[in-house]
Amino acid sequence: MIKVGIVGGTGYTGVELLRLLVQHPQVEIQAVTSRAEAGKPISELFPNLRGKLTLNFSDPKDADLDNCDMIFYATPNGTAMQTTPELLAAGCKVIDLAADFRIKDITVWEKWYGMTHTCPELVAEAVYGLPEINRQAIAQARLVANPGCYPTATTLGFLPLVKKGLIDINQLIADAKSGVSGAGRKASVPALMGETGESFKAYAVSGHRHLPEISQTLTHIAKQPVNLTFVPHLVPMIRGIHATLYATLQDTSLDLTELYADFYQNEPFVDVLPNGAHPETRSVRGVNTCQIAIHRPQSGNTAVVLSVIDNLVKGAAGQAIQNMNIMCGFAETMGLEGVGLLP
Repeated sequence: MIKVGIVGGTGYTGVELLRLLVQHPQVEIQAVTSRAEAGKPISELFPNLRGKLTLNFSDPKDADLDNCDMIFYATPNGTAMQTTPELLAAGCKVIDLAADFRIKDITVWEKWYGMTHTCPELVAEAVYGLPEINRQAIAQARLVANPGCYPTATTLGFLPLVKKGLIDINQLIADAKSGVSGAGRKASVPALMGETGESFKAYAVSGHRHLPEISQTLTHIAKQPVNLTFVPHLVPMIRGIHATLYATLQDTSLDLTELYADFYQNEPFVDVLPNGAHPETRSVRGVNTCQIAIHRPQSGNTAVVLSVIDNLVKGAAGQAIQNMNIMCGFAETMGLEGVGLLP
């Protein structure tokens, strides 16, 4: 049994962590912090946790985080780097669900996130928490940078083709769509129902913060720079990411579905669908699964990969718990064995 603390437990990622952790057989939630809600029962803010969690929110300065074995940061970008050094010094392990430790080039990070990094020395140590590529390093880590939602869906979709050198890495395209929960739980006019309902739009076409994260990972896998065009879209739904990925094949004789099925055969949270399938976001709602299907339209030289996840689970809280399981020596699937919600 491990003691867990959550810093910033009032957002969508925070409540998703709580929903999954209260069902985990090896976790005792010790503290959940929130400056705005300090002293208020967590179940008052999140009634879905009634009878499952009796804690109150704590002010971060009063929370007994030093005595936790594992700390999750479900906070805005720039928060975890402020206090992670002292928690690591106290012997805690840390998983940051924001972007503070994802990008190794500090200059690039500061450009995209518009602030000065306060502990760049820890960025080199942090392990990028995509288990499908870094499982062994995660097992030895004390600091894990949990991947972003778009990067998870995109990287898992491209991974087998890039790893095996089967595509032109100078012409990669990721056309990705996300539900509004990806923008977080805050008051914002663009996220209002009256603004998003029955509408569909691209955004950040000139450059999205997840672009350098995806490019960094794919470049590491390819062992050479990749050229990626990444265009995100907002769709009028709450949960889910659908990434449609395009790449030019070097060899059109391969059975791509068989290739993907072989590549991911031992991955508990990647589900490769049969030939001709079209994955849907609703199939992975509420679970830590990435579903993938591969097409080659008109039997041409373009591979079209369809990759879907729940942005709050495999794209955030579920993947963080998957990383926790690996770091603590638990079964990787522990607490994550749920079935997707239908309809």
